[in-house]
Amino acid sequence: MLSELLAGAIADAEERRLNRTFADVEAAALDRPAALDALAALAPADRVKIIAEIKRASPSRGALADIVDPAALAASYEAGGASAISVLTEGRRFLGTLDDLEQVRAAATIPVLRKDFIGTPYQVLEARAAGADLVLLIVAALDQPTLLSLHDLIRELGMTALVETHSGDEVNRALDIGASLVGVNARNLSTFTLDPDLFGSLADRIPSGVVRVAESAVKTAADVAHYRSAGADVVLVGEALVTSDPIRTLSEFLAV
Repeated sequence: MLSELLAGAIADAEERRLNRTFADVEAAALDRPAALDALAALAPADRVKIIAEIKRASPSRGALADIVDPAALAASYEAGGASAISVLTEGRRFLGTLDDLEQVRAAATIPVLRKDFIGTPYQVLEARAAGADLVLLIVAALDQPTLLSLHDLIRELGMTALVETHSGDEVNRALDIGASLVGVNARNLSTFTLDPDLFGSLADRIPSGVVRVAESAVKTAADVAHYRSAGADVVLVGEALVTSDPIRTLSEFLAV
């Protein structure tokens, strides 16, 4: 599944490149105002922080929410206390677009993450051109030289990489490239099964000074508390927010 998603995302980017050249998207990326400081926004604090996700669908659950106005949902997330907003821009299985990201960036004053299956410099430049402050890099999807080069490009553009891991070896690979924001995704991206205890088993491998993000398997405040007690600085939440009253749900999650 992960290989299929990555290949599809890269193919779609290459299709866009036919109408918007590398030079054009690079110029647009460099013309953007400076990215927001995502590390400051997500820095460890006395209470857990939330990255709230805009997500219409997923391969495991199918359609979740129509989300006809991503900007309005982003405004609700910010009003509810989210520290950053994740926007799924993958179109084939998650039904997202880069236009969603641009709308959210125009509406929000907090950092915005491009969550997609990133494998090329063109996609990183697209993210900055659309206003992203953060870009997701999935360790399992990339060889180490590619992971390093994309991470370096993200930094050069003033953004922050959220480097996603699923095992101890992947955490080590993330740390080897100097990742300052490391996520542990409870969802296996090959089988899409969930392991809510995976974060807790890997958290101690992530040193102080690196922000720890727990991803997936969050339905209730108890799930957030479970991650917080295991050492999460930040929890990324999608489905639970798009299928509920986001402000009320955020209030419950941030109270743990």
